[in-house]
Amino acid sequence: MNKDQQQALSKYMSYVLRHRPEEAHLELDAEAWTELDRLVEACVANRLAGSRDDVLEVVAASDKKRFSLSADGLRIRAAQGHSVNVELALQPEKPPQVLFHGTATRFLDSIQEQGLLPRERQQVHLSESRDTAVRVGQRHGSPVVLEVDAGAMWNEGFKFFRADNGVWLTDTVPAGFLH
Repeated sequence: MNKDQQQALSKYMSYVLRHRPEEAHLELDAEAWTELDRLVEACVANRLAGSRDDVLEVVAASDKKRFSLSADGLRIRAAQGHSVNVELALQPEKPPQVLFHGTATRFLDSIQEQGLLPRERQQVHLSESRDTAVRVGQRHGSPVVLEVDAGAMWNEGFKFFRADNGVWLTDTVPAGFLH
């Protein structure tokens, strides 16, 4: 597969595994897992892949590690970013003292007023890397990076979870913890 084909397949896989599994005739279990072979069938039917190896190539090549395979290799899920109701069964974990969130400048007024909210996703996504946050913010417009005082939030009882791909998740970030 060439790079454009890989990108198209990755976008489709992200879309159906995070937001619209029914469009690919997939069923996600409570922890967001689905049968890998069923996903492969959907990708082939949509002419985005020719084989199971194509799908596994996208999983392996994903720079953001968007997908997780089960230990037995029979199931797949998106690592995070779901808008459908799932529970990834991640355990709370103490975060680094500071995490970052990339967004666009046009959202700053709302964020300063309401804090970070998950909006159409289940949780707020945070990064350990300022560079990653910049790249995320650029996808939405003129970027701005917010520092999150994750250590203080943890000390006040907020829970953090680390997705399989290293993205930090939390339910909300009140404005007082943002800089």
